[in-house]
Amino acid sequence: MIKFIRYFLLGLFVWEQAAAQKLPTDYVNPFIGTSNYGTTNPGAQVPHGLMNVSPFNVMGSSLNAFDKDARWWSTPYEHSNSYFTGFSHVNLSGVGCPDMGSLLLMPTAGKLEVDYHQYGSTYTQEEAHPGYYSNVLKKYGIKTETSATARVGVSKFTFPKGQANILLNLGEGLTNETGATVRYVSDTELEGSKLLGSFCYTNNQAVYPIFFVMRVNKKPAKKGYWKFQRAGEKWENDWNKDAGKYKIFTDYSSQLSGDDLGAFLSFDVQENESLEVQLAVSFVSVENARKNLEVEQPGFGFERIRTQASSLWNNELSRIQVEGGTGDQKTVFYTAMYHAMIHPNILQDVNGEYPAMENRKTLVADHNRYTVFSLWDTYRNVQPLMSLVYPDKQVGMIRSMIDIYKENGWMPKWELYSRESYTMDGDPAVPVIVDAWMKGIRDYDINTAYEAFLKSATTTDSTNRIRPDNADYVKYGYVPLRDSFDNSVSHAIEYYVADWNLAQLANSLGKTKDAQTFGKRAQGYKHYYSPEYGTFRPILPNGSFLTPFNPLMGANFEPNHGFHEGNAWNYSFAIPFDIPGLVQLMGGKRKFVDRLQATFDKGYFDVTNEPDMLYPHVFSEIKGEEWRTQKLVKQILDKHFTNSPGGIPGNDDTGTMSTWALMNMIGIYPFCPGRPDYTIVTPVFDKVTIQLDKKYYPKSDRVTIRRQKEGNGEFIKKIIVDGKPLGGFKISHQVLVNSKDILIVTGDR
Repeated sequence: MIKFIRYFLLGLFVWEQAAAQKLPTDYVNPFIGTSNYGTTNPGAQVPHGLMNVSPFNVMGSSLNAFDKDARWWSTPYEHSNSYFTGFSHVNLSGVGCPDMGSLLLMPTAGKLEVDYHQYGSTYTQEEAHPGYYSNVLKKYGIKTETSATARVGVSKFTFPKGQANILLNLGEGLTNETGATVRYVSDTELEGSKLLGSFCYTNNQAVYPIFFVMRVNKKPAKKGYWKFQRAGEKWENDWNKDAGKYKIFTDYSSQLSGDDLGAFLSFDVQENESLEVQLAVSFVSVENARKNLEVEQPGFGFERIRTQASSLWNNELSRIQVEGGTGDQKTVFYTAMYHAMIHPNILQDVNGEYPAMENRKTLVADHNRYTVFSLWDTYRNVQPLMSLVYPDKQVGMIRSMIDIYKENGWMPKWELYSRESYTMDGDPAVPVIVDAWMKGIRDYDINTAYEAFLKSATTTDSTNRIRPDNADYVKYGYVPLRDSFDNSVSHAIEYYVADWNLAQLANSLGKTKDAQTFGKRAQGYKHYYSPEYGTFRPILPNGSFLTPFNPLMGANFEPNHGFHEGNAWNYSFAIPFDIPGLVQLMGGKRKFVDRLQATFDKGYFDVTNEPDMLYPHVFSEIKGEEWRTQKLVKQILDKHFTNSPGGIPGNDDTGTMSTWALMNMIGIYPFCPGRPDYTIVTPVFDKVTIQLDKKYYPKSDRVTIRRQKEGNGEFIKKIIVDGKPLGGFKISHQVLVNSKDILIVTGDR
């Protein structure tokens, strides 16, 4: 009996210890990045799910400091705002241009009101976790809760006694397009569509409908529609009492279409009675939206779906486990990892159907078809993270990119829901795929990919919208400034990166002549170097440098000659594939180091800007200067990445800023796409365990990165891989994934 009691107490102790141990999801703070223009949202979503259910608080009241109708605004939620007008379904995270953020679902209580200026409410008791969001609406005393499966959102609203209303606003959202259709299928089900698109206004023809089905778990006492009636001339308005107002339809139940409309359901409820609402979407058809609903959420059960979403996140986040560090550092890390798995999203419906690129023909996928490819951002670190930790996802994304080429004739650039926006610069599909290929991830049709790359690299007529100034680039080796505020230098720099990668791939495939051609092209960056200023400088069509020239012009997103979203200082060291050549071009090691250090000392460095986010790591390309990388990375992490709503320094860019923090925190960073290695930096944590996919990395199922402190300094003294010293401060991808233990010893410089 005594032995039994001992075992019982021991078991109880072990159980209590296990229960007290935090899961990765416990560290995630979805409010990080929801201020300071991080443009993330705290909405409910599963990893890479199409559905995101986000609180929408950026319209309708002067209580909000940031209003989508008063300024350029690209996210459904801002943490400092306080006026809530519903939950938007299917949202973008971390982007800088408005789109999506529609299908607004709003609960109200009491008399029906359909004008969002009037029915909106302030809120309190916000709570957000991976796959879950909740608040309490002060105006009504309604508790709102949301969760999601891959293609279906679910909301639970708990009301006070009396009349409860559920509104579906189809007239508002972040999208640049208008127009919607809705109809009641039964007392508890609606279906319809809404037009979305024109992301960043770069391609105003890139529009697409989203189809939806909505269900509630209780028959309403009343239901109907509303629609804003356009005002006419005075004599018309005298006859039309609804002119310039929202007209409510209670005796009309057929299909309704228009620009500013919605549907409502009103219920008689008891105190604390909860209603659940499911909203499923598809980019193919209403029928497919209904299939998505029936397969993913065949019945109501909010808590079950919430638990399932949390479990999915825990499974994915557990692929990297960290030990040591502070609680805030773990929160920053796991939230960054969470943000890295918001996009890209699955596009296909449960039956495999999806809209083909551009032509929208319905096709059937035999693998996950991904969408939302912000490749100019993600090729720098998000895609390398996928290759290392989620190679199965990376293969699915690359296959999707190749399928896009087969359907449309071009690789994606900044693709959204099978339409191309042509946003940002360069030919970014090239470094994404080449980087994975050079790391040995090759389960896709590389010959078709190479065919696509050759097409964008060699086509010199107006059909080439991937490289719109390719004729000049091929002819001169650079892109001259032809319009005062064009992005010629930025375009060319991205072409050099793509062509260097293309040369690596050509060599790998035995295409020696192509490799020589593209390798030579990549050296064209030297045309832009101006010894007078020590930076890159736009070149005029006559071959001379732009004069006058201010290398700081373009700071704070002001219009600039030749540079996109930055200035000459933000681009002049962005040649990761040839730092030795850049050093020589700029006058040797000492001058180069001093000039690069000046970007930090003088405040020219902008961590929020993709081209120069690699600057701290450039020092690790120069023997004897690696300590600067270690020092700068720590300073940037400590200053700019925090456990707070403003804890991301600018647009997260579909996880790119978050991944910069994530990879530096674990001690490795992918400096140059297409070069299969990582710069080693000082880890934040005492121990990091990366679970490896045995299908792609059969020699080891996990690798640990450990930090051993010898003194209080943050500088790396030595690196030991499986008991053997590692020379230098880089580790190849193959060594990393075939190792078991990497020890980084740190101390004083």
